[in-house]
Amino acid sequence: MKKLFLFIGVLSMSFMSAQDMTDALRYSQQDILGTARYRAMSGAFGALGGDLSALQINPAGSAVFLNSHGSVTISTSHIDNDVNYSDRLANRDSRNLNFNQVGAVFIFDHYNDDAIINKLSLGLAYDQTANNVNEFAAFGRSSNSIDNFFLAEAQGLPLDLISRRSGESIDQLYSFLGESEGYATQQAFLGREAFVIEATDVDNPNNTSYFSNIAPGVFDQEYYYESTGLNGKFTLNGGAQINQVFYVGFNVNSHFINYDRVTEFFEGNNNAGSNVNEVTFTNKLSTTGGGFSAQIGGIAKVSEMIRLGASFESPTWYYIEEETTQRLETFSDTDGRSIVDPDVINIFPEYKLRTPAKATGSIAILFKQHGLISLDYSYKDYSTTKLSSDENISFSNLNREINDNLQGASTIRIGTEWRVENWSIRGGYRFEESPYKNDLILGEKTGYSVGTGYSFGKFKIDIAYDYSEQERTEQFYPNSGFNNAALVDSQMRNLTFTFGMNF
Repeated sequence: MKKLFLFIGVLSMSFMSAQDMTDALRYSQQDILGTARYRAMSGAFGALGGDLSALQINPAGSAVFLNSHGSVTISTSHIDNDVNYSDRLANRDSRNLNFNQVGAVFIFDHYNDDAIINKLSLGLAYDQTANNVNEFAAFGRSSNSIDNFFLAEAQGLPLDLISRRSGESIDQLYSFLGESEGYATQQAFLGREAFVIEATDVDNPNNTSYFSNIAPGVFDQEYYYESTGLNGKFTLNGGAQINQVFYVGFNVNSHFINYDRVTEFFEGNNNAGSNVNEVTFTNKLSTTGGGFSAQIGGIAKVSEMIRLGASFESPTWYYIEEETTQRLETFSDTDGRSIVDPDVINIFPEYKLRTPAKATGSIAILFKQHGLISLDYSYKDYSTTKLSSDENISFSNLNREINDNLQGASTIRIGTEWRVENWSIRGGYRFEESPYKNDLILGEKTGYSVGTGYSFGKFKIDIAYDYSEQERTEQFYPNSGFNNAALVDSQMRNLTFTFGMNF
């Protein structure tokens, strides 16, 4: 049974080591994994509506429905990661099946063409906003050792602080350091307890300088990453048709986060004079959170062919909780194996995350009942992402880093649909700018999609395939003394099935 402890809120600088800019960005991004029709057109629905996932882009889309409608969607996902670390290539993929959309819109007609309000709509929907299942591995050779991670955290700390007293267990001191000193000091303790680092003067309890037991040279390294979970939101929607040509709507959204990650780093060396020849460092993170946001939007029939749409999504205000566990193992050719495995779960104080707002403008060209072309443009300023706390924890340094490194990013989505009797043929393209000023950290995302559907009248079946690709630099331990990283090229493939029904 794991012991539990809570970091004291006033330890702001130590607490900061547990959160970084990557975490803030991960929960600020949304990618509606909606209906097959929506995905087949790459999500370009801001001026169209008439689809359950379309109202996640523009809430006015619910009032476009001619009849009450419901749908349910499942999808398969396949992520293929090509990893380059120190000019060595590795490939690993992950697959999973998701229940990623369900919802219904209820239409209330006034049946009076002369009325100002011609139609009212009420929508209830669930949409998955992120698939957190991912896996990759990196293999390479480096002259930079993991010992730098532990040395950077230890320098300046008194030896007495990270040394066990007589009769004191690893669990007890690891827990004490977390409660009283913070996450960074725990790392220094792990490094010394596993003999990765040692004090310059072991007989001086006030010693504050440390050296590595790993000799310089060449290091064979392996890094494994595996994450699971999903993010999603539940939506309550209301809409109206006005004067036959205007549609307006609003959403109130309840969001949730479920993200779990395991990383394991292995390093081996045969360097002359090295007292430690192998290091295995395992970290587990579990994140849960909940939040809320609101949306408002409108669609206008400019003519029989042209529709314009505009929508605004407020920031999402999240409350997030995180837990971590750690394990460090070393091996020496002369002294054997040392295992430091604290039987402790680090429970961090709850913090608040405010994600950026998003504005979307849309245009659609309709060719009567034969087909359509649709374009959406969205803008989201990621530099406005902010972390805060009710526990008197300061995130000023991290917020400054976010402001300095993130930027406003544009997204363009283009979709088309053509009808032949009861069949529909669809396609789409999307382009998303990097939220980073330096796009070597996270590159642009591009993708395309195709799909088809068949209407039986009351019932409808749709299928879609979409592909996207994005490169990123995966730093193994961000904001630490060990800055090694791998280049990850991810290709995402999804196959989506939707069953819809009018009622």
